[in-house]
Amino acid sequence: MRESVPHRTGHRPPASGLAAVAALCVVLTACGAEDTEPGDGADSAGALTGELTVFAAASLTDVFTEIAEDFRDRHPDVEVTFNFAGSSELAQQINSGAPADVFAAANTATMEQVVAGEGLDADWAAEHGEDGLVFVTNTLRIAVPPDNPAGIENLADLADDGVQVAFCAEEVPCGAATTAALDASGLDVTPVTYEEDVRAVLTKVELGEVDAGLVYSTDVISSGDRVEGLEFPEAEEAVNDYPIGVLSSSGDSALASAWVEAVTSDEGAAVLRDAGFGTP
Repeated sequence: MRESVPHRTGHRPPASGLAAVAALCVVLTACGAEDTEPGDGADSAGALTGELTVFAAASLTDVFTEIAEDFRDRHPDVEVTFNFAGSSELAQQINSGAPADVFAAANTATMEQVVAGEGLDADWAAEHGEDGLVFVTNTLRIAVPPDNPAGIENLADLADDGVQVAFCAEEVPCGAATTAALDASGLDVTPVTYEEDVRAVLTKVELGEVDAGLVYSTDVISSGDRVEGLEFPEAEEAVNDYPIGVLSSSGDSALASAWVEAVTSDEGAAVLRDAGFGTP
């Protein structure tokens, strides 16, 4: 599902319940594109023009929205639509023919599904990698409501009787990371709910509907004082690599490549780092 909403910078769109997809349309209308060559997606003066659709993991919502601000200044007259959701859902949409130019996933296994299905643009892949370009990493944290009313201190506490926990569904990257962390700990934890993406787990904790949830460190940071984040050693066994790639079905590989370059530029890397993402 998609909807167009006004562009906002640095604020996470509100999530609720089982919401899995948050779509955001950003219209880029500022001035000044430089150093581009005429061709696909470019006018006679070499400025990039056209429409671009980016499918990205829900945990990238805030940072991609912020990076779009700088993209606006560099590339006028470009309309970018973001589709944020669980990576596995996005992969299914892409492989079912949903129009998209760029895919950014929260783990390599999900990107591999798209590579095996829709595939990446051949020219882009030859330069950057057939399985996409890993641009950041992310690590799990235990998220608890403010003041931690259940007294959660470590991963083992999630297995205690009466503790209500939210996990991501096993088929999405944060769910796969959760399974890996639990396997490393030898713990058996049964959540009261499996959510369709990491932002839905975060919302459960923010609303106090559960005592704890496993989310990414970046989600804890984006939530501000609405949750507290607890590190745990088993998370190091479940670090997620985030790949990005230009899709073979892209209607404008020049625009798509420009977005990837914005994400992986020094400026983009700074935004990602400030949000809590790690370096691959």
